[in-house]
Amino acid sequence: MMNKLILGRYLPGDSLVHRLDPRAKLVASFYFIAIIFLANNLWSYLFLGAFTLFCLWLSKIDFGFFLRGVKPLIWLILFTVALQVFFTSGGEVYWKWGVFQLTEFGLKNGLFIFCRFVLIIFMSTLLTLTTPPLALSDAIEYLLRPLKPLKVPVHEISLMLSIALRFVPTLMDETEKIMNAQRARGVDFGEGNLIQKMKAVIPLLIPLFVSSFNRADDLATAMEARGYQGGDGRTKYRILHWSTKDTIVILTFAVLTAVLMYIRN
Repeated sequence: MMNKLILGRYLPGDSLVHRLDPRAKLVASFYFIAIIFLANNLWSYLFLGAFTLFCLWLSKIDFGFFLRGVKPLIWLILFTVALQVFFTSGGEVYWKWGVFQLTEFGLKNGLFIFCRFVLIIFMSTLLTLTTPPLALSDAIEYLLRPLKPLKVPVHEISLMLSIALRFVPTLMDETEKIMNAQRARGVDFGEGNLIQKMKAVIPLLIPLFVSSFNRADDLATAMEARGYQGGDGRTKYRILHWSTKDTIVILTFAVLTAVLMYIRN
């Protein structure tokens, strides 16, 4: 299952979304995550869901592959939804046992939280699937440029974010290899109750940490061998170009906000 996590992976393509400026995609993604909290009824979430599906269609990414990639995060989403469903009071009470209760507002909030998580994951994953990590790093550095007069290490921050994003799928693949090695030695990660399953995962942590530190050391050595000295005085091999279609994307999100404000309560 670990190798099905697609967050942080890049899929080359020639779709409209792929050709957008990474700055436009980054701003649009963060803007979408912000305005999704404006939705407060079923119609507004249906509208945002339809818009997200339209973006996925424009990216020409197979939707079935997209769902399989998001599948490993479903348990985290369901856990958060359960907290909302069983610990939210208000409205008609359908069931109650001790501190747990099933209420009208709890079910409503649980449904909205589920939709919110899924839409945010879809849009965030779409950003990484259609944007090369280096282009994403350049976009982050450009957008953080106003902080340079405040002595904020903009280049180093963008570099750390891009490296972290780049190595998410690598760590997932490494975890899958370690799990397969443990299974070959007789370990069953799906056996027993929840506590036993958590104990079975502990042997994965030490080799994963060791592998991560070794990879980080190799990466630092490779950067030093190539003369990396930070962002000061560095020129850009990849030049970002803002075009009309990028402006249209930003204006589209502005219209999206207006429509969302109209259909919310």
